[in-house]
Amino acid sequence: MISRYTYKDLVWVDVEAPTSEEIRELMEEFSVHPLVAEELLTPTLRPKVDLYQNFIYLILHFPMMSHKHDGGSEQEIDFVIGKNYLITTHYDLVDPLHEFSKVFEVNSILEKSNIGDHAGFLLFYIMRELYKMLDRELDHINHDFSDIEAKIFEGKERDMVNAISHLNRDLLNFKQILRPHKEVLESFEIAGTKFFGQDFSYYLRTIVGEYYKISTILDGHRETLLELRGTNDSLLTTKTNDIIKTLTVTAFIILPLTFIGQVFGMSIPNIPLTNDPNAFWIITVSMGIIGFCLFGYFKFFKKWM
Repeated sequence: MISRYTYKDLVWVDVEAPTSEEIRELMEEFSVHPLVAEELLTPTLRPKVDLYQNFIYLILHFPMMSHKHDGGSEQEIDFVIGKNYLITTHYDLVDPLHEFSKVFEVNSILEKSNIGDHAGFLLFYIMRELYKMLDRELDHINHDFSDIEAKIFEGKERDMVNAISHLNRDLLNFKQILRPHKEVLESFEIAGTKFFGQDFSYYLRTIVGEYYKISTILDGHRETLLELRGTNDSLLTTKTNDIIKTLTVTAFIILPLTFIGQVFGMSIPNIPLTNDPNAFWIITVSMGIIGFCLFGYFKFFKKWM
């Protein structure tokens, strides 16, 4: 589906789930290279940037966590940036592009937009919105951190093992998808400066800065998660040790009582109290006193319980 937006001499064409016919029309209208047109039809595994004579071709993947339209963990966006046009293609609904299109359309109608005099400025504003989206994605994790931290100290350490592992997986996927942005954007800065001129280099450097900001937030979240995992593991280990200690003390108390019961339960002659009518009560009370003394020893002297 093709959506077209214009402002003065600038044209933005946004294509969702492009078809062969749509790409052919764009190729003829904007003189898109056949190799690029072919790549626009299908998702690409790796981000990249290519500088052509009349446009720049840029591919970036953006991680998704809090709201996925197709159940995937990333969204690919292809950019074809000419002097006075911008083509964006993607294979699923991208919220920042959808929101920006409404703002751009309103500003174009009211002629209040200050986008700039070439398509590079349009790309700059779109990229800024995309990185704001990533900022919101990471901000969503702060709520997860607070929830995990509260439950850790509520005694739900075992439940939080899975929660922390899942969150760690999401952050790892986020980092892996975002990692290639650094090299691609630095290459794009060089290509964009050649294509649009030195005056535009500040905006290109700002785009790279947006990446570094997200990367710094992501590293901070990773450190926070590691601290939460360490705290959860410590509490879980302490609780496990307490359980093992309790079971060990219980075994120490039961062992001599079991020995006494087995001795007096043997069917051999000359066992004390065999013919005493009060033998049961004597043995039971004796075992109770021994058990109580052992319990007091571990409880108050050794302080193991």
